Amino acid sequence: ESQDERMHLTPKDEDRLLLFLAAELARKRRAAGLALTYPEAWEDDPWGDTVAKVRKKIFVFVGVHEKRLGVTVKLPESGEFALTYDWTERTGYGLGKAGWVSASFPLGTEVPVDLIEEWIDESYRAVAPKTLVKQLDA
Repeated sequence: ESQDERMHLTPKDEDRLLLFLAAELARKRRAAGLALTYPEAWEDDPWGDTVAKVRKKIFVFVGVHEKRLGVTVKLPESGEFALTYDWTERTGYGLGKAGWVSASFPLGTEVPVDLIEEWIDESYRAVAPKTLVKQLDA
């Protein structure tokens, strides 16, 4: 690749790119961070994605792939409604049959954070042992 074929960014463009990347990282960390506030929740990265687990069970996947922010959660109650959005789909690998839903947002687009937070809560409650869910409701 020659010098002329490379993209040249002005210092201002570099700053804009860094701000954009920081915002995307913050979105990812906010979703993962919320998940980690639940009883006995912890972060893992088994396949390069960030996941939140309760004990040994995953209840949310969060990652950026192909310039898209992705969040995957188990939605036994609101899953069918969640699938009415054009930015959601049943999760692959057979997980969709078990109520898992994947949401995907192009980087830079607005994410319905409140709704995603509700889904993370539902997912935790679906996956966590009943004794831990009772702690939330106490």
